[in-house]
Amino acid sequence: MEIGLIGLGKMGANMAERLLKGGHKVVGYDRDSQAVKRITDQGNVGASSLDDLVSKLKAPTIVWVMVPAGKPVDDTITTLISKLKSGDVIIDGGNSYYRDSIRRAKELAGHGIKMIDAGVSGGIWGLKEGYSIMVGGEKSTVDHMKPIFETLAPGKDKGWGHVGPNGAGHFVKMVHNGIEYGLMQAYAEGFNLMKRKTEFELDLHQIAEIWRYGSVVRSWLLDLTAAALKDDQDLKKVAPYVADSGEGRWTALEAIELGVSLPIIAQSLYERFASQDNEEYGNRLLAMMRHEFGGHAVKGEEK
Repeated sequence: MEIGLIGLGKMGANMAERLLKGGHKVVGYDRDSQAVKRITDQGNVGASSLDDLVSKLKAPTIVWVMVPAGKPVDDTITTLISKLKSGDVIIDGGNSYYRDSIRRAKELAGHGIKMIDAGVSGGIWGLKEGYSIMVGGEKSTVDHMKPIFETLAPGKDKGWGHVGPNGAGHFVKMVHNGIEYGLMQAYAEGFNLMKRKTEFELDLHQIAEIWRYGSVVRSWLLDLTAAALKDDQDLKKVAPYVADSGEGRWTALEAIELGVSLPIIAQSLYERFASQDNEEYGNRLLAMMRHEFGGHAVKGEEK
């Protein structure tokens, strides 16, 4: 299939490479010309503008948008509306708020343009491991896009699925990220406690390696934690500042509206809020985990 990809950061570029290896044609555009060059170096096709991108794709046009949530998505979709035709498809693969996705799908339907909201997890490791994709949209549209999702996922029949109508994909991804907050917080607190038990002189990398095999707390997050602790158990080069990208807030707000108790997820969000004034080792570990699995920027210690 032919896919136009807008937004060529680390994840977008990796997705473009995986799609190319899967036999798809990717036409990529980004405001950063160097980002476009990265995908042309892979063998994909670059575009100098959105008009150029659309002109290089066969109808019906499929455009996958990978830009930051909020206004950038609205601005991109507004611009695309005038360039696309009835029957074309826009896939929002970013971390958009699910209610925005419902609104956008209705707006695009008025122009005859289909929309899919695809919650994508996998970060910088997706190129090698495949991406977990939670898809929302009309069944017929999703079915037509199956070859794309099957290529990006870990396997044709695993790691991705159509979870419901428009908004459902980003809703499930929102909850996924809320759970992620809680898991990361639990690891960080446990390792922080062991770090404070100085009389035992515990080797945290050794413990992480022990837990990776046979333990009920083994996970990919633990694998990444063990790898990071191998070279720097003190994490002195990582500031104890943990960013909050939005999904945890949305998850907590949804729980309030529905009257659902989410104490662990909510508390992990509060801990991120407090991290700017908190010098605990656990926050260094949280910041490091975000960098390891998603390539998120890490603040260095100020000199």
